[in-house]
Amino acid sequence: MDYLFTPWRYAYITGATAPGDCLFCTLLQTKNDEQALIVHRAKYCFVMLNAFPYTSGHTMVVPYDHVDELVKLSQPAAQEMMDLTQRLEGILRELYRPDGINLGMNVGKAAGAGVAGHIHMHVLPRWFGDVNFMGAVGETRVIPEDLPTTYKKLRSRF
Repeated sequence: MDYLFTPWRYAYITGATAPGDCLFCTLLQTKNDEQALIVHRAKYCFVMLNAFPYTSGHTMVVPYDHVDELVKLSQPAAQEMMDLTQRLEGILRELYRPDGINLGMNVGKAAGAGVAGHIHMHVLPRWFGDVNFMGAVGETRVIPEDLPTTYKKLRSRF
């Protein structure tokens, strides 16, 4: 059996929200944006790092409104969400020089949403070879940059 020690996950496990609480709404109430991984607060949405990234630079654009479907989002918030997504695409291309960018929403639990009650847009850089033998055979994801470094890089662009 393989063991992968990840002590940084302990804070997530012990600080998890109670059933029924929304992770994003809880993070918004914090006074420490760096601890909450909130990179930027705009008028209708905020940008944050994914605490368990698929790749370095994996970010999310999240509306302040707690809605579970895109159709329920106000037009100004939807427009700002797309504006921030475009801005993030440019920032990620500049900072990380990826071969591509994944943009996506999983709306609803059946669609794979980790936080099903609060829509959010994932924005993450991708490279040829980032899905290699480590993930396919070793079932291990390699993230070459820690979250504090990613946070500082992205925060400096907002």
